[in-house]
Amino acid sequence: MRLLKALVVVGMAIAPIASYAGQIVVQGRGVVDQAPDMAIINLGARFQAHTAREALDEVNKRTRAAIKVMADMGVEPRDMQTGNLYLNPIWDQGNSHNEVARIRGYQAGNRLTIRVRDLSILGVALDEMVSDGANLFNGLSFGLQDPTDALAEARKRAVLDARSKAELYAEAAGVSLGDVLSIDEGARSIPQPMFRARAEMAMDSGVPIEAGELSTQASVTIVYEIENDN
Repeated sequence: MRLLKALVVVGMAIAPIASYAGQIVVQGRGVVDQAPDMAIINLGARFQAHTAREALDEVNKRTRAAIKVMADMGVEPRDMQTGNLYLNPIWDQGNSHNEVARIRGYQAGNRLTIRVRDLSILGVALDEMVSDGANLFNGLSFGLQDPTDALAEARKRAVLDARSKAELYAEAAGVSLGDVLSIDEGARSIPQPMFRARAEMAMDSGVPIEAGELSTQASVTIVYEIENDN
């Protein structure tokens, strides 16, 4: 007498998967942890002065100094980008609503985003840029220059994880695992910034920096056929 085959459905609780007779549906997850090989610095300069020209000239001087520090350390122009340049009046509203607001000065600012591919220079670079006038620090993050290999390995691990689950459930249900009917890639995660330094940390002389590890993740949904044992 032909055995009645069991239907086994394995899915994430937060994302239920539709079940089909004679199939085993599983989800696998793969994670690759590795040290980063690139850092992204986001800093800049801000300055107030009585005139717009003074404020802007000082910001330009500080920004150029930061760029020179990085260039002297071997950072290429393609890895440095300025942005968010602004020049705003500073208003004196007076002591009452009857007084006319007057401009009492100007504030200028500029930001610089830098990719550092040699992590050994990071601490010294930050210290020198701050010493040369950079007084805005908007974050430090780590990443991979090329996440292709890490993502490929994460995908392989996700498939192996799914296969392991399918075999386990097939054995527990007393059925045989058949061919793969479909493979659908789910969410994947390229390493994202994992560490942000505070401005006051960056302005301490010789600030210690630890890059830690980044996680590259991939997930997959695989549908297996349940073999028809006679």
